[in-house]
Amino acid sequence: MTQLEKAKKGELTPEMSYVAKQEGIDSGILTKNIASGLVVIPANKRHPDLKPIGIGKGLTIKVNANIGASPLDLDLKIELEKLKAAIEAKADAIMDLTIARDSADIDRIRKAIIENCPLPLGTVPIYQAAIEAGGVDGLTIENYLRVYERQAKEGVDFTTVHAGVTRAALKLVKKRLMPVVSRGGSFLLHWMEKNNKENFLYQHFDQILDIAREYDVTISLGDGLRPGCIADSTDEAQIYELNILGKLAQKAREKGVQVIIEGPGHIPLDEIQKNVQLEKEICRDAPFYVLGPLPIDTAVGYDHIACAIGGALAGYWGADFLCYVTPKEHIGLPDAADVREGVVITKIAASIADLGRGNKKAIAESKAMSAARKRFDWQEMLKYAVDSKRFKELIDKEPRLKKGGCSMCGDEFCALKVYS
Repeated sequence: MTQLEKAKKGELTPEMSYVAKQEGIDSGILTKNIASGLVVIPANKRHPDLKPIGIGKGLTIKVNANIGASPLDLDLKIELEKLKAAIEAKADAIMDLTIARDSADIDRIRKAIIENCPLPLGTVPIYQAAIEAGGVDGLTIENYLRVYERQAKEGVDFTTVHAGVTRAALKLVKKRLMPVVSRGGSFLLHWMEKNNKENFLYQHFDQILDIAREYDVTISLGDGLRPGCIADSTDEAQIYELNILGKLAQKAREKGVQVIIEGPGHIPLDEIQKNVQLEKEICRDAPFYVLGPLPIDTAVGYDHIACAIGGALAGYWGADFLCYVTPKEHIGLPDAADVREGVVITKIAASIADLGRGNKKAIAESKAMSAARKRFDWQEMLKYAVDSKRFKELIDKEPRLKKGGCSMCGDEFCALKVYS
């Protein structure tokens, strides 16, 4: 049985117990929320030494880091360096988005990442399916299911499935400035137009669910029609797909499969609240996984910072899972340093939102940091810094004064020394 099926029976699994302890919440409440589809624990039965996380209602906001090689750079060593950087920067989950000309390279990199990844790992199976089909035109449900099951057997914990991109979307995206920016979405739009058929992921969604249920793979319903620029935000195509995802999410729950919903994308600040509320209403409060959102199109090179602003606001309004963005967004393949920076910036956004939502764990950590700061207890502060590595580098550079103050004001004019 899956985590969802066990929760419906009132069973407290080791994964649920672990998550409840990490979050500092009642295990009974957590179990009920999983049973209702409000929380997921992506935990494939075949992923060894996994440290499970919970995503959804009443929990801290989680951060995902995308890694993965490209046809131009298939260096496994570099991918493992990215993985290490993401883990050290306190990412909560990892996605391997490797694409290559040879499917064997995708298998090789994914297997190595799984072996070295104690965090929940996600993939987008349609990438490899297209490679094995000899290109997008040759995609079939049979070859997709073969890839999907292979990845599930290896221990992948959650998978993006673009089942909401249907034929009706073909005319809707033509109204856009940028028709499609999702790789998986583009594959399916092209395939449907070329073959004059409906999306095989949509038509055969039950078969995908059967595999997901067998291994307890969480389905991440992909936003293949997410807006790729502010001009297309919250448009007809995006909302059309979201309505389909709501129906598919319910079908997944009924089959005992955990499900989350992916969201935009490029969205201005004044539309973020509306987008989160729409997802929660249409998808019956399923955990919401957002890319960004990016509230500006012109911050190239600083998109990770712009996305942190959008992510903090989305999290405040109810988003549950933030996909990081690196400084290389819209530019190229990130390296390990980019990965680390992207994770840290997005963790800050998540923490800001957690505090704003009144999360007890976030509030307790904030108070502990403030108490340590008042005492000039630099070692204690390290425990609560979002980026403890950077914090340590900075405090090691600066001279510590006799009374414990910093070099900004000195002991004589330090506010905490003048009046305390």
